[in-house]
Amino acid sequence: MLAIALSAGFWLSSSVASAQTQYVYADVIDTRPVYQSVTISEPLETCWNEQVLVKEDRHGQSRTPVLISTIVGGAIGNALGTNKSSQRVGAVVGAVLGHSVGRDIVKANHKPQHARYQTVQHCEVTESYRDEERLTGYQVRYRYNGEEYTVHTDHDPGRKIRLRVDVAPVF
Repeated sequence: MLAIALSAGFWLSSSVASAQTQYVYADVIDTRPVYQSVTISEPLETCWNEQVLVKEDRHGQSRTPVLISTIVGGAIGNALGTNKSSQRVGAVVGAVLGHSVGRDIVKANHKPQHARYQTVQHCEVTESYRDEERLTGYQVRYRYNGEEYTVHTDHDPGRKIRLRVDVAPVF
């Protein structure tokens, strides 16, 4: 049994040892570039200027005059009353009248808003698409030992193409 195993191992190692790799050149018959259509997306920014009306309040509307006139009107109405009940009614009526007078004073002194135009730039980004042909490689026909073969390569091999030939015995 040991003899069979040893002879099998020798037989396998001798067949592996006899296999050879060679490099040869074959004639190129035809080379054609291969293209693929690709869609490319590119952002496209478009900007434009626009005149916009801007309103500015020259003086902010203060609520202080209305508040003070309401308090003063309430105090005067309260002072004019002769008893508790009439003082309460006088305070409410005085406050309402004071509020109205204060509001009229604020309106009379309020200056109108100042308006002006301002240039504002607006921009918008859209996608622009275009088709492009991209080279993906070469379809190469070559002749080796009288037979024609075709292969796809990533570069143009020129007039000759290098081949790897593995030679091994057939059992």
